[in-house]
Amino acid sequence: MSATLSGGAVTLVCLITLGLSVFALRLARRTSDFYVAGRSVTPARNAAAIGGEYLSAASFLGVAGLIYDQGVDALWYPIGYTVGYLVLLVLVAAPLRRSGAYTLPDFAEARLESRFVRHLSSALVVLIGWFYLVPQFQGASFTLGLLTGASGWVGAFIVMVVVMLAVAAGGMRSITLVQAVQYWLKLTALAVPAGMILAAWWVTGGPAPEVSDAWALPLTGRSPDEHHLYRTFSLIVALALGTTGLPHVVVRYYTNPDGSAARRTTVRVLVLLGLFYVVTIVYGVLGRAYLPVLGEGQRADTIVLRLPAEVLPGLGSEVLTAALAGGAFAAFLSTSSGLTVAVTGVLNQDLVRPAMARITRGDHSEVTGFRVSAVLAVVVPYAVSRVFPEVPLATLVSLAFIVAASTFFPLLALGVWWPGLSVQGAAAGLVTGAVLAVGAVSVTVLADAPTGWPAALLAQPAAWTVPLAALVMVTVSRATPRGIPASARRTLVRLHTPEEITTASTQPVTRGRPGPPA
Repeated sequence: MSATLSGGAVTLVCLITLGLSVFALRLARRTSDFYVAGRSVTPARNAAAIGGEYLSAASFLGVAGLIYDQGVDALWYPIGYTVGYLVLLVLVAAPLRRSGAYTLPDFAEARLESRFVRHLSSALVVLIGWFYLVPQFQGASFTLGLLTGASGWVGAFIVMVVVMLAVAAGGMRSITLVQAVQYWLKLTALAVPAGMILAAWWVTGGPAPEVSDAWALPLTGRSPDEHHLYRTFSLIVALALGTTGLPHVVVRYYTNPDGSAARRTTVRVLVLLGLFYVVTIVYGVLGRAYLPVLGEGQRADTIVLRLPAEVLPGLGSEVLTAALAGGAFAAFLSTSSGLTVAVTGVLNQDLVRPAMARITRGDHSEVTGFRVSAVLAVVVPYAVSRVFPEVPLATLVSLAFIVAASTFFPLLALGVWWPGLSVQGAAAGLVTGAVLAVGAVSVTVLADAPTGWPAALLAQPAAWTVPLAALVMVTVSRATPRGIPASARRTLVRLHTPEEITTASTQPVTRGRPGPPA
């Protein structure tokens, strides 16, 4: 019965996703519809869509698992995820929208007037996007297997097919509608069971959480060799700055009508993320009360799915578990969709479209190329997910943040605020950040890490890779002034000039008042 209900919930979520995509297909007509939803998404809908794609499997299942496993020290994960949007709000939200770009590589090329930096940025977008997609597929596989007994490949395959169809149908135009709906679906699917479980615990006088000092107090009960203070600081740097460099987050700001709308979107996102993460904490704490010890082979990030059966046995637990299953799949689908759109846009512009231009002619080559790119964008990470080692979801996602923080954050921060950034400096900083971050990530995930300081520096490298990449950008730019674009200051003026002033300056004046657009 439980497997049937959970399978039905997953099926319903997939059908809703495909149905909304088909509905939005009729709205996607122009190139800008596929890339940036026609730049007409309102702040309220865009904020919900950002919440839909940003709150991934790591947020839905992984954060609760980390809180269950590590206690208060894991609270830095939701804090870091949310603080990242404050950085976006203050530094780059409005200028990014005013750049008029479709993708992050578009911005890099427009700012630096360099095809090389564009291609380098494109490679990093694909790398980060695929690296982020792998845990989404793995999470879908073990979630569906846990709830229904399905084979390990089934869950990932379902997510791959649904995302491929949804993105190919209408690009950003359809995905925006899907993700906005899925945010509220995820929040409801997580909050309602949490409220019922919490009420049952309160009414029945349920057990108190069984925790140690290391779980309940920050930075206690751990070996000094772990250098936990450094690890925590570096984690905050990765999460707060990595959000600014995530391609599927950045591309969302290109869909707003103007820079002011981009800022209003960010404020709403902070509220929506706060609502969501409060609920995940409930699962982590109550998990310690009802499941103080997990069985052999059971992962901590399954605690959300296991908790209803421990608190409300019978049909009630089956219904709540099915709701959580549907919410988890909504998380996999919405995040995978956003990542796929970001990767698809880059693949189409830099790889598929040039190739197809030699074969086809006319306006349809752009849309056709986008759809071909959407297939490539999901098939490759799906294949990798079948052979990549399984690690906790939030841990693997945080590594994607490290790579993003070490590469795109310095590029965006300096590109938006410093006219002295040169082509050589930007390229050198991107390569430095990428090599160091990917190298540290590879050693941590694929090899046996050393102990002491080397282990801490490799496991959480953002505290040194981000400033080092920025330092390289500044130093090389100072040494190569001829590589600074001649239009750099003019570009920065455009990025920081409010739309109201730009619009007014292009309108004729009649009797002291602005006239109609010229």
